[in-house]
Amino acid sequence: QGQLVESGGGLVQAGGSLRLSCAASRTIFKINNPGWYRQAPGKQRELVAVTSGGSTNYADSVKGRFTISRDNTKNTVYLQMNDLKPEDTAVYYCNADIEVMGVMIRGYWGQGTQVTVSS
Repeated sequence: QGQLVESGGGLVQAGGSLRLSCAASRTIFKINNPGWYRQAPGKQRELVAVTSGGSTNYADSVKGRFTISRDNTKNTVYLQMNDLKPEDTAVYYCNADIEVMGVMIRGYWGQGTQVTVSS
């Protein structure tokens, strides 16, 4: 089975930027409908951004600040996060439908990367 590996998290001051990456392992032939989710302590996991069928949707709280993109040549999905706020602090997860050896696995999760924004 394949893996989705997130990276790019860390500690940043409010107003700063981070770019998260979600890289598919070599066993994953294709990523479809990728999205980013986040989960803050004591809260439910929530959608941040998702791209599917040529359209992209963002949570209202991140519109205008976050941008999801993908590089199909690298089988990698990115989340550019600008003007970060303390309330953006959470573990960020990549999710996608992945194709592994001809089998489509829907809603596959990465392991998450911590983003901490200090005020």
